[in-house]
Amino acid sequence: MVVNSLRNNNNKSPQGHADKSRASASQGMTHQQRLREEARRRQQSQFVAHAAKQNQNRKEQKVYKKDTPRPAQVHKKDVTHPPHKVGSVAPVQNTHNKPKKNNGPRPQGQKSSRPPRAGGNRRRMGGTPKEILVGENGKRGPQKSKVLAIGQKTLRIIPIGGQEEVGRNMTVFEYGNDIVIIDIGMQFPEEDMPGIDYIIPNISYLKGKEKNIRGVIFTHGHLDHIGAAPIILDQLGHPPIIARDLTLALLKRKMEDYQPGGADRLKIIRVGSLDQKIRLGEFVAEFFDVDHSIMDAMGISLSSPAGTVLHLGDWTISHDPLSIERISYEKLADKTRPTILMLESLGAIHKGPPMSEKKVQKNLEDIISNAPGRVVIGTFSSQVKRVGYILNYAERIGKKVVLDGYSMRTNIEVAKELGYIHAKKETVIPINDIHKYPDNKVVVICTGAQGEANAVLSRIVNDAHRFITLKRQDTIVFSSSVIPGNERSIQRLKDNLYRKCDNVIHKDIMDIHVGGHSTAEDIKEVINQIKPDYFLPVYANHFFLKESAKLAYKVGIPEKNTFVLDNGHVLEVEVGKTPHILKHKVDTSYVFIDGIGVGDVGQIVLRDRQMLAGDGMFVITVLIDGKTKEIVGNMHITSRGFIYVKENFDVVNETKRRVRDAVKKTTSKSTSIDWRLVEKSIRETVGQFLFEKTQRRPMVLPVVIEV
Repeated sequence: MVVNSLRNNNNKSPQGHADKSRASASQGMTHQQRLREEARRRQQSQFVAHAAKQNQNRKEQKVYKKDTPRPAQVHKKDVTHPPHKVGSVAPVQNTHNKPKKNNGPRPQGQKSSRPPRAGGNRRRMGGTPKEILVGENGKRGPQKSKVLAIGQKTLRIIPIGGQEEVGRNMTVFEYGNDIVIIDIGMQFPEEDMPGIDYIIPNISYLKGKEKNIRGVIFTHGHLDHIGAAPIILDQLGHPPIIARDLTLALLKRKMEDYQPGGADRLKIIRVGSLDQKIRLGEFVAEFFDVDHSIMDAMGISLSSPAGTVLHLGDWTISHDPLSIERISYEKLADKTRPTILMLESLGAIHKGPPMSEKKVQKNLEDIISNAPGRVVIGTFSSQVKRVGYILNYAERIGKKVVLDGYSMRTNIEVAKELGYIHAKKETVIPINDIHKYPDNKVVVICTGAQGEANAVLSRIVNDAHRFITLKRQDTIVFSSSVIPGNERSIQRLKDNLYRKCDNVIHKDIMDIHVGGHSTAEDIKEVINQIKPDYFLPVYANHFFLKESAKLAYKVGIPEKNTFVLDNGHVLEVEVGKTPHILKHKVDTSYVFIDGIGVGDVGQIVLRDRQMLAGDGMFVITVLIDGKTKEIVGNMHITSRGFIYVKENFDVVNETKRRVRDAVKKTTSKSTSIDWRLVEKSIRETVGQFLFEKTQRRPMVLPVVIEV
């Protein structure tokens, strides 16, 4: 309608025809209908006039140039709109200590009328900016790194993630113009992150250095070590990746799940033998076996002119291993000095001897063979070894196995293709055939032992599974440890299972799970075997790292040679000098993944979600007459997650009265309406009233419309 009006502006008499048609249409209308029609026409004519004015402004506007003086300063109380029109280019503030232009004297005490630009002093590039992250110093914006350029003959070790949480594991090693990365993992969201799918490392330090990345080495195939690879590798321009067979296969599946054809872009260097050496610029990478809960886990020896880093990834020591040979790390003591041991420390507070894998296997066999009904085993999909011997045992005693959960089926399928699992085809049956076999002949291995809302075990207990309904004689087995942060959801899942089954077994009752992480005694043993010059506890929450450092002191590592780093700390190792931590950190703020968005949800959006989840939302829609400045019609109140409007008329009516007072105080018939001021006044007035009435602070959203 606006376009046609503007287009017909030069026609002979379009307005006359319109008036005639409106006059004929108004006949037979009621009084209220005529009032509404007049209000609509008035609003339309205002909109047309505004559009025409904007069109004229676009023709007249000019881009500011260096030699163009600024417009005369206007006191901000005398303007109601920003002086820069939509589409114009605002002058950029001087942030680099350059001489300022002399624009003439400014009256004393007078400030610039220009509002601050979103995102600080960054140049405006057009388009809608992404959500702003919060950096290490708590300030908004992607934080510009204050870390100086790397010096000659200096090794830098920078943990991008994994030092203050479980997950998001990623470490950068830099020497001269060469960079090597170990692991690119994801982190699951915490309870105060509603709607977030997962979190990935922040690679802002590597921006502009992509060409220096010689390779990315993956220690093993768990998601906290490979989960962010599809996104980060793409952002880094797909540098070469280095890993063993199972890790590479899981990475390829992860790439294909994220984007079809993604695996084709991988530049793969396969570690076929642990005797293999790979030169990566000034670095030389060597590999060694580690014991963990997934096949093909490996440790890394990364040597440079400044020293040798020994990184075990995730590890444990099996004191009663299923295989014949027990892994020892004594050979690592012969590496070129100085040696820097980076040791995963999740087990730093676990005292006493570790559990035996053989004992766990024996207990699982007893449960499976003696169960009166079906056996449902909840475990991690990455526990490929354990799933493998459950398959083999079920096959031996004539039971059928159902694998349920996408990641469970995928991982076992990959392990079969690589020859790590040997089971007959008829042993594993489809989930929709489960009813064809007696209950005591079926074993279900599924995901969801961490209480995840949409995982298989949660759907089973909530009667939301299409093919499995729990019975009293079924046996539920939790063959997994508790990931820190999941305690409440797991306890809730156990409570619900106990209500439906008579046989719920977890590790507090029986030894049915041994983790892939060490104990305190194991940490001391490995330090004694390797005898490093410097010690860096890694891959755990801060208190685990501190406890691990105390263990190192007990076995003879000097305190000055032990470094407990936070995410973003920069440890520099110069040739012939003692390592030291730089004053400034690199930016390692959270990058949230929500749906297909990468980093477009930041702390501002997350804070709004937390507020909505905590106290709800309260929306007030107000129509104001542009001429009389009075409220027209009834206000509309919408409450979500705060109060039920139909049962709280007293609160609603008092809210409306206070909104009328707020509008009256902030408007005048003789001046134009400052819409921002009106909305702010309504928001503050209503927010204060609602808090006084309920002691809650919902998100108050005033919607003010001129008619």
